[in-house]
Amino acid sequence: MNVEFLNSAENEFIDAVAYYNLQSERLGFEFAAEVKRTIDRIIKYPNAWTRLSKRTRRCRTNKFPYEIIYQIRTGTMLIVAVMHFRRDPETWESRLKPEEL
Repeated sequence: MNVEFLNSAENEFIDAVAYYNLQSERLGFEFAAEVKRTIDRIIKYPNAWTRLSKRTRRCRTNKFPYEIIYQIRTGTMLIVAVMHFRRDPETWESRLKPEEL
């Protein structure tokens, strides 16, 4: 399965890695590895995670307070957001057209 990030999700991911690297050496690397493990879990069990809308689901990371918001499309997993738990949970919705929700 191909994995694609919306630009805003990719930017969130990059910003989070940079933030964690500022906090402690290699912590950003650990965050990136945890996001990869979470994506691998999603690929293995795409329908197992919490449904947010008809096409959108959320899977939380294990070691960091983040969640991956995604959609499974034909042969592709689209990462809509890489969000901190405390962030407004509806911000991801504005990234998609109403018919894509």
